[in-house]
Amino acid sequence: MLPWQFFATALSEASNSLIGNANLISKIYFPRLIIPAGSVITALVDFLITLGLMALIMLWYRFTPDWRVLTLPLFMGLAFGAAFGAGLWLCALNVKYRDFRYIVPFVVQCGLYISPVGFSSRFVSEHWRLLYALNPMVGVIYGFRWALLRSEVALWWPSLLTSVMLSAVLCVSGIRSFRTMERTFADVI
Repeated sequence: MLPWQFFATALSEASNSLIGNANLISKIYFPRLIIPAGSVITALVDFLITLGLMALIMLWYRFTPDWRVLTLPLFMGLAFGAAFGAGLWLCALNVKYRDFRYIVPFVVQCGLYISPVGFSSRFVSEHWRLLYALNPMVGVIYGFRWALLRSEVALWWPSLLTSVMLSAVLCVSGIRSFRTMERTFADVI
């Protein structure tokens, strides 16, 4: 649940960040990319706090992860990249089309149901599993489970590689589209 909560919070906050700081954007010039990045970083700090609380709970129940816990920062970086890239897309679209802010909570809610938060992908047919892995959070969530739950969960490499590629594409295309639309932000807001 923790990586999904981070992704959902970062996506929601980043998508509304420019509209929420409209008075700042229209008064002075500065790199506008700082505002959505700050929103995602704030969500990351919240995530790290809840991860620390989960570590305390794991200690309380005497559940210690093995060496795989060292890979957790890689999965955190993957979740950060996916949230940042998608947040930039939604942020730029929210400035251009104001009604887009009503779509974002719906997208986040639907994303919860198509991510393996409350279920295992064992219930997804082999025929549809690769299509299911096109959700970048599938690889991230399974990576977290693999890193924290010792040998109880196997790491499915196609979903992880798909998540890495999609997060990279989201970041690069999100930054590129944000930079193109950035020139008109002060006029539109």
